[in-house]
Amino acid sequence: MTDFLRAYSIQQWLESAPQGYLEDTQYGHAAGEKEPAPLMENDALREQAIRSTVQLVVGERCALAASSGLINSAPDEGSKRFLATQTLDEARHVEVFTQRLVDLGVHRTKLEDVIRLHANPNLVKFAELLLEQVDKKDFIAGVVGQNVILEGMAFHVFEMLHAANKDLNPKFGHTLSGTIADERRHVGFGENRIGSWISQRPERKGDIERMQREMSYYMLATFADAFRDAPDQEEVNRLRSNMRRDAGQENPEWGGVDLAASSPEELEGVLADTVLREFKIRLERIGVEYQTPLRP
Repeated sequence: MTDFLRAYSIQQWLESAPQGYLEDTQYGHAAGEKEPAPLMENDALREQAIRSTVQLVVGERCALAASSGLINSAPDEGSKRFLATQTLDEARHVEVFTQRLVDLGVHRTKLEDVIRLHANPNLVKFAELLLEQVDKKDFIAGVVGQNVILEGMAFHVFEMLHAANKDLNPKFGHTLSGTIADERRHVGFGENRIGSWISQRPERKGDIERMQREMSYYMLATFADAFRDAPDQEEVNRLRSNMRRDAGQENPEWGGVDLAASSPEELEGVLADTVLREFKIRLERIGVEYQTPLRP
C-alpha cells in the first residue's frame, strides 16, 4: 500500500475521525452542551449567530455537492475512496451546522426559509462557480476549487470563529474544532494529489488560474458583506464583551489581532489577508501561479 493510500484510506479515516476526535460527540459537541444563556436571551446576539451559521450551512452544502460529484470523475481508486470519506465529512458538517440553527431557535419547518433569507449572494455565486466544474466532470478544476480554494477558505474562517468562541461558547467551539480537523485533512489531499496531475497537464494552468481569480473575488466579497454590512454589529460586540467580562475571560486573539477590540474593517482585512496568503503558498505547491483578484 502506498503512503497516499495509507494516509487517505477509509481505515485511516475511521481511526482518526469517528473513532478519534469525534468519539462520544453529539452533533460535534459533548452531550448536554447548550448555547450560552446570554446569547439565547438577547435578540441581537441570537440573530447574529443565526446569520453567521447560515453561511456555514451554505458553504458546507456546496462542499457536500462538490465532493460527492467528484467521486465518479476521480482517475484512481484511492482518490475515489478518499472523496467518499470527505463526502461523509461534509454531510456531517451540513448536519451539525443545521442542528445549530435549530438550537438557536429556528423551527425545523422554517429552516429553508431562514437559509434563503440570509444566504450571502456572493457565497452562492462562489458555490455556483465551483459546482460548474464538478458538473463538467473537470476533476482537476473541481479538486482545486473544492480542496484548495473552498476548504482553504473554510479552514481559516473556522479557525477565526473557534478563537472567538472556544471560551465564550464551548458548545460551538467544540463543534468547530472537529470541523477544523476534517478540513485540515481535506486540504492535505488537494495539495498532495493535484500537483502531479497539473504537471502532466500544463495546458490546464490558465483555466485553473482564471477560476481561482474569480472564486477569490466572490470569497472576498462574502467577507466584505459579513463584516461591513452586519446590522447591530457594534451592539453585538458590546454584548459579547460584557459576556466575557462577566465570565472573567480575556479578549480572544487570532491572526495577531484582538478579535473583541478590532473594527469590522480590521477583522475583514486580517481574515482576507490570511486566506490569500495561504492560497499563494498552496497554489505554488501544486504548480499554479496565484492570480490577484479584484477587491470588492
